[in-house]
Amino acid sequence: MTLTSDHTVEILRAAGEPTRLRILALLATEELSVLELCRILDQSQPRVSRHLKLLAEAGLVERFPDGAWVFYRLIARGPGRMLVEQALDLIDPADATLKRDAERLTAIHAERSTDAAAYFARNAARWDEIRSLHVAEDKVERAILTAAGKEKVGQLVDLGAGTGRMLTLLGDKAERCLGLDLSQQMLNIARSHTQASGLNAELRHGDIFATRLPDGFADLVTVHQVLHYLSDPAAAVAEAARLVAPGGKLLIVDFAPHTLETLREQHQHRRLGFSDEEIIRWLGAAGLKGEVRETLPPAGGHGLTVKIWTGERAANANRSAA
Repeated sequence: MTLTSDHTVEILRAAGEPTRLRILALLATEELSVLELCRILDQSQPRVSRHLKLLAEAGLVERFPDGAWVFYRLIARGPGRMLVEQALDLIDPADATLKRDAERLTAIHAERSTDAAAYFARNAARWDEIRSLHVAEDKVERAILTAAGKEKVGQLVDLGAGTGRMLTLLGDKAERCLGLDLSQQMLNIARSHTQASGLNAELRHGDIFATRLPDGFADLVTVHQVLHYLSDPAAAVAEAARLVAPGGKLLIVDFAPHTLETLREQHQHRRLGFSDEEIIRWLGAAGLKGEVRETLPPAGGHGLTVKIWTGERAANANRSAA
């Protein structure tokens, strides 16, 4: 796809303003809410919103509401994205303004991490109880088993392993099991649960954004109720997909879009669910064939709907497995 001269000028005009260029540099790293951008830029919400509106009209950023919050991210692909990336590549990495913005973003990351660590530490022992408040877990687990398939696999990797429930649920279909989580409290509970179930699983302290595992490492990768906590769920899906071997599968379990702000306020949820279109697009961008496998509404129609998506890599895909 190419651009007309008029569209090219429109894009350059939209990006060619100091604050808007700063916004593009920030959104090139991750999706951010309007309030987070206001904090980093040290500008009022109306002013930042006007800049975002111009960038969205020029087709450089995407706006998506999420409950009471509104998030923005760079467009996923296309000549506009290419122009933005080329412009940002020309900026000196030591530029004082962008460096200060990056430092403020790092401070926001630190706040998120501190809040999340404290929350998980407080709730690790009753994590499965908290999950069960939202949907009948036995129905979800039956659907997960169906989506995972009956075939045995060599390597299972669970990202954001939590209390180890996916490992104990799916462990008997895998020759080797590996769970990664950033919370030591969660890992300790997962070790206890896997040992009690007789499962010989390896549990590691690890980051879902940078697993340090080889391409094509796993035949089955699971991401169970993790994405809604993350600052950049698309990047986590891309990293999870990278681990999927030819003929392998990525299984994602999370919530459909909802409006329960209390989960953001009290339980550290950053995103209030995900649409089918969003997850399928991320899976496709990562080279997997995405599919909506199951939609599980809550009993009585009140609460959260659980969704199960899968992404499969073609058996003849050119990937290097470890």
